[in-house]
Amino acid sequence: MSLLRSFSSDTPDSGFLLTTVLSAQNNYPIDGASVSIADESDPDTILEELSTNSVGQTPDLSVATPPIDYSLKPDEPRPYSALILTINAPGFEPLTIRGTEVLPDQTAIQMARLRPIGSSLNNLIEIPEHTLYGTYPPKNPEAEVKPSYESGEVVLSRVVIPETIVVHDGTPSDRTAPDYYVPYRDYIKNVASSEIYATWPESALVSNILAIMSFTLNRVYTEWYRNQGYDFTITSSTAYDHKWIYGRNIFDSISIIVDEIFDQYLSRPDVRQPILTQYCDGKRVSCPNWMSQWGSASLGEQGYSPIEILRYYYGDDLYINTAQQIAGIPASWPRYDLTVGSSGPKVQQLQEQLLEISKVYTTIPPLTPTGYYDEATAEAVRAFQNIFGLPQTGVVDFATWYKISYIYVGITRMGELN
Repeated sequence: MSLLRSFSSDTPDSGFLLTTVLSAQNNYPIDGASVSIADESDPDTILEELSTNSVGQTPDLSVATPPIDYSLKPDEPRPYSALILTINAPGFEPLTIRGTEVLPDQTAIQMARLRPIGSSLNNLIEIPEHTLYGTYPPKNPEAEVKPSYESGEVVLSRVVIPETIVVHDGTPSDRTAPDYYVPYRDYIKNVASSEIYATWPESALVSNILAIMSFTLNRVYTEWYRNQGYDFTITSSTAYDHKWIYGRNIFDSISIIVDEIFDQYLSRPDVRQPILTQYCDGKRVSCPNWMSQWGSASLGEQGYSPIEILRYYYGDDLYINTAQQIAGIPASWPRYDLTVGSSGPKVQQLQEQLLEISKVYTTIPPLTPTGYYDEATAEAVRAFQNIFGLPQTGVVDFATWYKISYIYVGITRMGELN
């Protein structure tokens, strides 16, 4: 679609906004929802009004943004545009989201979950400034490896990718802060979109995402907060953990990377637990022996690979490991791509899951599960990949397999509850 507003000296570049509207009851897409968009600096002027399609998505909207250089160097003006979205749909409470961020050359994905009329929950989401632009408490240092005593401080025998992270939206001692149950991958995408700029070189994005995942899995593996008597996995406080923001938008480039590497974490020789990889922005806060976020961006610009960036900060004995188990999925990826000509139980399972998904996302052609990967299966896979922001190859690789499993579980589980 056309630009949201005319270019000016402050907004010479552009990015894209994609809004997806779902029912909070069952994760089904809402067709025909209206999405009104205003600039945060002029909230009373509606700049665009869009409508969702059968899969709950608006068309991609081109949005004027500040220059891309602002997001590649510290101490520049705010590098993103901030929008206000107001979403309405028949039978649902309206929802307003303030602060949706759009970066240049990136697609911002704003998820909106609407609740039925009569719900008493707050219908306003306010997204604060990005951590690289706003002011947040610096991380309190901790040991990167937690002690393992017979008393049970480390309770898991192997690293497992959890289905859900329980996020305490405040400091650990704030008993009034709410807890949110967040799918693991959604949590990582949210944190990465809150703490690094999606415009950075891919190697810098990957290295930071690996650090975020390893830190998070250390909290999971050691049950750090539960061993202190709390009922959550991690907090949203930057003084203790990462900045997770309820309802914030994510970025397409970050989402794709997380889907491709979400089962990975960082290790050292002879250390079973994931490393608690702490970091800081490296500009306002310095942190020797930790990763500098702005420094990682600079190294990425210089051509460093993700592991080279990580070893530059954490030492040469750091390496990338793979979790032994992924929780909450019907079956694991077969460890090879499924494509036209493939056959067997894995193909049959894939087809059965796509058939169920197609009953909700009706632009996916329905399949007859046969156990043989034919052109009709490839067409259905491409339609799925198109909806969920994956490369439209028609091939089921690691990322596509687990995205299909994730969507299938979400739809069928919510359907059972309702």
